[in-house]
Amino acid sequence: MKVALIGDVHANLPALEAVMEHIQTQQVKAIWNVGDFVGYGPFPEQVVRLLRKDERVLSIIGNYDASVIKFKKNKDQWRGTKHPLKYLAFEWAHDALSKKSRKYLRFLSHEMRMQVKGRRILLTHGSPESEKEHLTPDTPDKRLRELAKLAQADVVVVGHSHRHFVRQAAGVWFINTGSVGRPDDGDPRACYAILDITAEALSVVHHRVAYDVERTAAAVREHGLPEAFAQMFLQGRDLDTVLAALEA
Repeated sequence: MKVALIGDVHANLPALEAVMEHIQTQQVKAIWNVGDFVGYGPFPEQVVRLLRKDERVLSIIGNYDASVIKFKKNKDQWRGTKHPLKYLAFEWAHDALSKKSRKYLRFLSHEMRMQVKGRRILLTHGSPESEKEHLTPDTPDKRLRELAKLAQADVVVVGHSHRHFVRQAAGVWFINTGSVGRPDDGDPRACYAILDITAEALSVVHHRVAYDVERTAAAVREHGLPEAFAQMFLQGRDLDTVLAALEA
């Protein structure tokens, strides 16, 4: 069975459209999405709507999605504790989503388990222990072995760190999808993976897909969002890195 693994779209519609077009050439049976539909990007409503309506897509919620749908409840507390631009990103994403899309995100699960070709699969945003844990190519083997014991799965599919990889620990496959919409590795191209599962073997191939990143940056500016947000997409870097460069 061949499936596409996506995550961390972060409201970047041009990147998602390019990835979905590329997926069309891969003859997949399903698309598994590990969350963070929204955040910093200029197209939150369009991204949620596209993924919600595609019958091939199975989605879980990401930590950013969960924060956005809780924004109204937490905004007074966050105003004094979060960086102003991060607060603005939460506020804008919340306000740009329709009530229907916020409700859809609210009722998504934080993880999903299934069995495919005799293999136990776990989809979770961050790690089997926390949706906010960053698993990267540099995560120590010892930590992956600890998580393998917790996972109760043969294959663990994650996102969150925006750093794609495939690793094995204690007999468990860990796959990070990479980020469709907001890579943090200095390569602005969209990233996703193809997972091929048979009874005998498992293989993973990551793809980097070029897209019209200037369209995304232009939409950021048209909505009056900070230039730092546009630079995140153009540079393939996180907000803290972009701000440090702008202030240097």
